[in-house]
Amino acid sequence: MSAFAWTAAGSLAAWLWLLLCQGLFWRTDVRLPRRTEPDAWPSVCVVVPARDEAAVLPASLPSLLAQEYPGHAEVFLIDDGSADGTGDLARELARRHGGLPLTVDSPGEPPAGWTGKLWAVRHGIGLARARDPEYLLLTDADIAHAPDSLRELVAAARTGGFDVVSQMARLRVESLWERLVVPAFVYFFAQLYPFRRIGRKGARTAAAAGGCVLLRTEAAERARIPDAIRHAVIDDVALARAVKGGGGHIWLGLAERVDSVRPYPRLRDLWRMVSRSAYAQLRHNPLVLAGTVAGLALVYLVPPVAVVMGAIGGDTATAALGGAAWLVMAGTYMPMLRYYRQPLWLAPLLPFTAFLYLLMTVDSAVQHYRGRGAAWKGRTYPRPGAVPDEG
Repeated sequence: MSAFAWTAAGSLAAWLWLLLCQGLFWRTDVRLPRRTEPDAWPSVCVVVPARDEAAVLPASLPSLLAQEYPGHAEVFLIDDGSADGTGDLARELARRHGGLPLTVDSPGEPPAGWTGKLWAVRHGIGLARARDPEYLLLTDADIAHAPDSLRELVAAARTGGFDVVSQMARLRVESLWERLVVPAFVYFFAQLYPFRRIGRKGARTAAAAGGCVLLRTEAAERARIPDAIRHAVIDDVALARAVKGGGGHIWLGLAERVDSVRPYPRLRDLWRMVSRSAYAQLRHNPLVLAGTVAGLALVYLVPPVAVVMGAIGGDTATAALGGAAWLVMAGTYMPMLRYYRQPLWLAPLLPFTAFLYLLMTVDSAVQHYRGRGAAWKGRTYPRPGAVPDEG
């Protein structure tokens, strides 16, 4: 066989390993685990960090206030220096819709070493502790919850003895670019952090989805959340690692009726979402970046290139091996497309989407070394632990 045929064979071997040995990451049936309603419902405080979220609050905040929860629950929205009237709008929505009690407060500017979002979360948890809740629900300002969402999360946590129950909210898929990029985002996340391994005691894999994290207050105090992760850009994964590292039992799965209402209509919007934290995921290590780029090329780009080159050059082995790898790749992507209610003909386009993610990851590293770094709502963090720069 030619050298390129051996490369295609390597790609096929990688896909067979991913298919069989990576925690069945491609399956989408990891939903809220078995649960029964407790005899007495524990108290819960919902903490929502919000910075310039006036555009999405009307579609998300009323869903939190309308939670049908049998126990005591209240919402703390932390207005983190918004310039668009987020806090005032939240108060108006509470007056208009009623429901759970809402407190709106502001933490002031974060000190050095803190990301703005986690500083807001810390302030919200501090306010919540006065109510002595058994659980905290950390949810983003763009997340809309079904009326029984909190009830189901608490029941699952109580039944399974989980310290963290987190759901990956279903992201919006309406624009062309959202259809191409968003399902792949969740697919790649599950490939890195197979959901089945996360919920397994003794397994090292730990992750959460920041849009919907039910956290036992005792576990948060034991793991020193959020102080122990105050500099984390990817705060949800850092939170899960801290809790699991302290002996906590965590669970993560796909949501059924927890949805993000934030639009990403343009490629530029999605690019910014991914690139702001991609290099942080690689721990700002250039060697890991190089390995990631090589790995993405071998796994996602080699198969279609092998098919084309094999067909042009009459190399049957190369074309066949590349085609087999491409087929396995597309097959593992189909369940995620079904979950997002997208046409299955998008599955063969995954190499194109993966190439976009490769470019986003490289761009994330370029921005890091230019000093721009990761960002959250206008704040940039040029280096881990750096003082935020308002922009």
